[in-house]
Amino acid sequence: MFISLSADIGENFRAAEPARPNDRAGQGGVSHATGTFPVETRGLSKSFDARVVVDHVDLQVREREIFGLIGPNGAGKSTLIKMLTTLLPPTSGTGRVAGYDLTREPKAVRAHIGYVPQLLSADGALTGYENLLLSARLYLIPREERAQRIQDALKLTGLDASADRLAQQYSGGMLRRLEIAQSTLHRPAVLIMDEPTVGLDPVARDIVWDHIRELRDRYGTTILITTHMMEEAGALCDRLGILHKGRLEKVGTPAELMAEIGPRATLDDVFARVVGSDAETGGDSRNVSQERRSSAAHG
Repeated sequence: MFISLSADIGENFRAAEPARPNDRAGQGGVSHATGTFPVETRGLSKSFDARVVVDHVDLQVREREIFGLIGPNGAGKSTLIKMLTTLLPPTSGTGRVAGYDLTREPKAVRAHIGYVPQLLSADGALTGYENLLLSARLYLIPREERAQRIQDALKLTGLDASADRLAQQYSGGMLRRLEIAQSTLHRPAVLIMDEPTVGLDPVARDIVWDHIRELRDRYGTTILITTHMMEEAGALCDRLGILHKGRLEKVGTPAELMAEIGPRATLDDVFARVVGSDAETGGDSRNVSQERRSSAAHG
């Protein structure tokens, strides 16, 4: 999946505006459309035949924030993410990511975002360093900058001591950190992560959380994640959006959303209030976890 977004990165940079991601190192924010949100949609919709999957979503993600999308299975989260990463064209509505229009400038969008999919994207037959070198080449990071960028990424994600090991020998948490490093070598304005800690144990999960926060703090990256875990949503995200039946029903900070219900409310209570009996619990999340572990085991 990482390769599918990156294979035409060379063409993307030539087709995009002159500012390349490596020219923006450490700056974060929107690359060329000042005054806009790093992620913004208006009436964004997606239908498959007669079935509406994403229904007129108006979303605004602020600079340097970690924004979480939560919702039951089938709410439209994955479809929305695929539109924001240009993997699916919208049926109607508009959207801009990193300052570029999703439908008119998809190549520029891809050149200025990082994307970490839910399933394994690192190549298990390559070492951690080789995976990063491949990513650096795909993102057209200048040859003279590659080694330092890779070393910085390895250090940031705590993989410097494991750089020469095959990725198939990494633990699930190490693989996730490698994927984050791959997707941020070019210092994207926006990082989009689908279920960033699914299948990880609590220790590995906390390490990934720390790395996500450090990316935001060090490079000013705007981060959009999807998650099924209310603990993750509350601990990691500055604001949350709750999707239900394709519609964005609620947006607010975790504290704001809980306060609407009562002084002792939890995010589980918020989730239950919005989605009611439509929520599908543990089963699908466990299946996703098993699928990811299987992918990791097979490299």
